[in-house]
Amino acid sequence: MKNTLRIFVLLLIAGHLVAAQTQTPAPTWPTPHEGDYVVRDFRFQSGETLPEVRMHYATIGKPEKDANGRTTNAVLILHGTGGSGQQFLRPIFAGELFGPGQLLDASKYFLILPDNIGHGKSAKPSDGMRAHFPHYEYTDMIALQRELVEKGLGVNHLRLILGTSMGCMHAWMWGENYPSEMDALMPLACLPVQIAGRNRIWRKMAIDGIREDPDWKNGDYAAQPRAALQIASDFLVIAGSAPARMQEELPARDAADKYLDETLKRVRDGLDANDFLYAVEASRNYDPSMKLAEITAAVMFVNSADDFINPPELGIAEREIKKVKRGKFVLLPISEQTRGHGTHTRAEVWRQYLKELLDDSRR
Repeated sequence: MKNTLRIFVLLLIAGHLVAAQTQTPAPTWPTPHEGDYVVRDFRFQSGETLPEVRMHYATIGKPEKDANGRTTNAVLILHGTGGSGQQFLRPIFAGELFGPGQLLDASKYFLILPDNIGHGKSAKPSDGMRAHFPHYEYTDMIALQRELVEKGLGVNHLRLILGTSMGCMHAWMWGENYPSEMDALMPLACLPVQIAGRNRIWRKMAIDGIREDPDWKNGDYAAQPRAALQIASDFLVIAGSAPARMQEELPARDAADKYLDETLKRVRDGLDANDFLYAVEASRNYDPSMKLAEITAAVMFVNSADDFINPPELGIAEREIKKVKRGKFVLLPISEQTRGHGTHTRAEVWRQYLKELLDDSRR
């Protein structure tokens, strides 16, 4: 299933129409170092355990410490549902941030790009356990991230945590659970409240659709369940959509139908039903709203106005940011540069706010 996350990223994470084929420019950032760290005897919130949990990661740059042994330049970058750390090694993100003289210049920062459990090259259901894999949730995910950062990489303090979508939600949880361990947080494309309303409904529809497919066979299928993948694919397309952009690029019925047919085929060919089910279901107990006042780091919270998953008319972001002592919320207006939910990966749109955060959080 090597194409699973790449395709998910294109739809839900990138959140824009497939662009015309162009030659990719040479990277302006150093080649990442990839590795695996194994967490031993991990106990999940569900009470399930695994003797070994593999956490895959990529790093760029080198860690630096001050005279007291405190790490001063580490940046943890957290991906969204179905993504991986690899999604940040693209020109629209790394090309805007990691190069010489840029905001997260890899010659100055130690950049950490983990694959969360259930994602990328980290331990996941499709490795062999299928639906017997522990039912992880977000609390488990940030605990494993922290094990990787502190024990695997020897980083005892983070200059910045930047998270997109699910990673945005993880950033809030880091700030609450480990308030002294970072200087700054930049959550992009989420809301710091329990997942409810339409956001919960579309997730539960997808979860139930997979489980109710007879071919899913309680997760022990030999071949991918067709109806389950169709339902999952449908939701991926719509959740990552940007209405104004789609209307502009698909102005006629036949063009829209052709795009949908081609996109759904590409998505279905790359999905694993159990991996998708677990990844979406992991949000079930997320709710940082009661502890936002405990965050001491500087926070720059950014959403976009064309985000299907986090629509601005709810007013939740503006309300909840008032609880954060050093928090600021920015709503990006719809523009030629925004791409719905996937705006979070287009660094050119919001990097000015990252600069502001880095400047304001210097110690």
